[in-house]
Amino acid sequence: MFEILHTRQLTPVTKLFEVAAPLVAKAGRPGQFVILRVHGHGERIPVTITDLDPQAGTVTVVIQEVGATSKMANALAEGERFHDLAGPLGEPAPLREKGHVVCVGGGFGAAAILSILKGLKAKATHSSAIVGARTAELVILEDRLRDAADALHICTDDGSAGFKGLVTAKLEELITSGEPVDEIVAIGPMVMMRAVAATTAPHGIATLVSLDPIMIDGTGMCGACRVTVDGRTQFACIDGPLFDATKIDFDELVRRNKTYRDEEEAALHRYEQAHCRAEEAAAAATRP
Repeated sequence: MFEILHTRQLTPVTKLFEVAAPLVAKAGRPGQFVILRVHGHGERIPVTITDLDPQAGTVTVVIQEVGATSKMANALAEGERFHDLAGPLGEPAPLREKGHVVCVGGGFGAAAILSILKGLKAKATHSSAIVGARTAELVILEDRLRDAADALHICTDDGSAGFKGLVTAKLEELITSGEPVDEIVAIGPMVMMRAVAATTAPHGIATLVSLDPIMIDGTGMCGACRVTVDGRTQFACIDGPLFDATKIDFDELVRRNKTYRDEEEAALHRYEQAHCRAEEAAAAATRP
């Protein structure tokens, strides 16, 4: 089992975990992910590595509550343990040795781009980060991102912090400002990554997007993360998670990403009902 050494509540539904996992910390590379299980009979969920500290033997991940398992994970506290933390999995991000790389993180994707930015910094490659959220309160890891990137651009839908508008608008502004941009790496919701791909395509800038939202098993055995890239079937978990955005069949990808929506909603409903019953029972037990 893997002890949780430190936690940090980033938003009401987003939580950072620093976990003792020496072997994963030693072997992990930017852009890879791990598979977590909360308990021995639980669901396996893929989570992108946010940070690695080989000397301390720790792996940092950020989990956003979207379903039953992520809610169970975020209920864990310091001193408690994940039953499993397997990895590192997937192909590492290809880190450019020179030029200017812009990393775009939408929502929870801000956590996923941190390890890539730190990898670029170690190579002395110029980097910029663009991160977006609905409001200032939902911007995560601004302190760590500002330290890792040469320039950080915050975008909020309501203008409560930084640039008012979508990350794609800020990206277009950066591209057309005259500063050379050699590569884009975008991680976040599917709709955002698709929009980033559409933004960069007219400029011919190499663009990588992470297809981790479609992953389930994480080892290529279940086949649920099949994607069409450059006309060929590939697996997001073992061939990716990063792919050339210009070669992805996004129409197919969006359809496949909805495959288990009914099952996910049913699982969340069962979890919330059981949680409510447990709270009611606990309250009843304390009544005189």
